[in-house]
Amino acid sequence: MRILITGAAGFLGSHLCDRLLGDGHDIIGVDNFITGSPDNIAHLANNEKFEFYKRDVSNYIFVPGQVDAILHFASPASPNPQSKSGYFNLPIQTMKAGALGTHNCLGVARREGSRFLLASTSEIYGDPEVHPQSENYPGNVDPIGERAVYDEAKRFAESVTMAYHRFHGVNTSIVRIFNTYGPRMDLEDGRALPNLLKQALLGQPLTVYGTGSQTRSFCFVDDLVDGIVKLLYSDEHLPVNIGNPVEMSVLEFAEAINRITGNPAGITFMENARSARDPQRRQPDISRAKEILNWEPKVDLDEGIRRTIPFFKQKLGLA
Repeated sequence: MRILITGAAGFLGSHLCDRLLGDGHDIIGVDNFITGSPDNIAHLANNEKFEFYKRDVSNYIFVPGQVDAILHFASPASPNPQSKSGYFNLPIQTMKAGALGTHNCLGVARREGSRFLLASTSEIYGDPEVHPQSENYPGNVDPIGERAVYDEAKRFAESVTMAYHRFHGVNTSIVRIFNTYGPRMDLEDGRALPNLLKQALLGQPLTVYGTGSQTRSFCFVDDLVDGIVKLLYSDEHLPVNIGNPVEMSVLEFAEAINRITGNPAGITFMENARSARDPQRRQPDISRAKEILNWEPKVDLDEGIRRTIPFFKQKLGLA
């Protein structure tokens, strides 16, 4: 196939480029580098099956030639208020990527008869009152809260995707992505893994907010990409959770990071100054992914962290 990937220079988008090129497809990458990095796709510069356009998906999208599939991954995703590339500091661009960007991509899919896959998120569940979260849970969200620029952009994106499928017959699919980690992720992402792993590699005490009882479920990027590609190749139209269902507290996770890296500096507890709307528990129900896609994650935390460490060391100048 000839596949268009928006957000191609991002963490997930660049890994999808690699995987789908490896599967033999021709890839058209689109990114405006607001949050993506040219470094993530530099190794593809001389690949004759990869072409790249610097574009903003919130504007009209045109690429020459047939497009057989579109993977819409363009959006700021970092919840770090201190990050210039986080959605707290790019609120309008985030809403545009989710609303106008999705609408524009769906227009291309309708015109070309393309398969369309939307990158949605576990954030659409908000701070969940149901645990674990299955695809039929509508969520517990605040439409005017601080995180709403990302959460509601993705919720709208899901709605317009289903509208194009139901009304125009576009061949769509939706993946709800849970916490993912691995090489090429932004060290200033603001989420638990990059914060803690960076501190551990620098020999610093790991910062845990509150008691560390809040939970997350961490999926290695290769597993996530495998699930996304299986969804792309499927005939499924309704949302599918892709993530690792192994839930652990942030404190347990910090202790594991120190063990894996051999960091003797321990853990420092700090007052939880984060937003009250931060999800306290996060765990995917992947029953549908198992049934429909025959997918479940294979890489455990120890292996995934060890495969991520060389990238972090390189970025920190420790390699």
